[in-house]
Amino acid sequence: MSSKKAKVLIIEDERHIAEGLKLNLELAGHEVEMAANGRIGLEKWQSFNPHLIILDIMMPELDGHGVLQKIRSVDLRLPILILSAKNASVDKVKAFKGGVDDYLGKPFSLEELMLRVDRLLLRASWEEESESTGLVYFGPNTVDLQLMKAKTDHGEIDLTEQEVKVLQLFFANPQIPLKRNVILEAGWGYSEDTLTRTLDNFMVRFRKYFEENPKRPKFFCSVRGVGYLFSPEGKGR
Repeated sequence: MSSKKAKVLIIEDERHIAEGLKLNLELAGHEVEMAANGRIGLEKWQSFNPHLIILDIMMPELDGHGVLQKIRSVDLRLPILILSAKNASVDKVKAFKGGVDDYLGKPFSLEELMLRVDRLLLRASWEEESESTGLVYFGPNTVDLQLMKAKTDHGEIDLTEQEVKVLQLFFANPQIPLKRNVILEAGWGYSEDTLTRTLDNFMVRFRKYFEENPKRPKFFCSVRGVGYLFSPEGKGR
């Protein structure tokens, strides 16, 4: 699956919005199906097997939260973008807690929507490739998670088991700020935010491995007050 050619399911009861989205997504090279309510949306999700779902919240028969809950009970990774007139913080929090990947309010910019779609599909295709081959590519770097090796502009590097564990966490969560305690738990099994200097030293090491200029990182970036973020496109956050 390519981020430039994918199957997209639009679950939206406002027909003019759905048809407008369908036209623009097809012009971008995607295959598109529409569903006018949540019940039909779930049926098409199973038969069409989309790479991405664009989902409204307020719909007859079954609303967007219900659709999201059904899908996430069996599939945690399918990219889902909510497109809704419900823009209150409480609605967004409920959606993100339910497992949605992105949320865009109505009225919306078509250009912004298409960029969000491209980003979600790129992330999904990138994760899919890395899972199937064990190889992860970003910038000039190649990481082989199975062989625990990396090829960079600085040469070939043998990775430790802990380095692989931390890299796997970053690779599974691109562009998502990860808290220090979450990274420590993945790499060292710590349940509390302790020995953060160990983590900082690891990040210095990663930057020496993978960054053109370790003092101005593009791939492994600090997020003030949170922790660190991995940007596979080298654009930071």
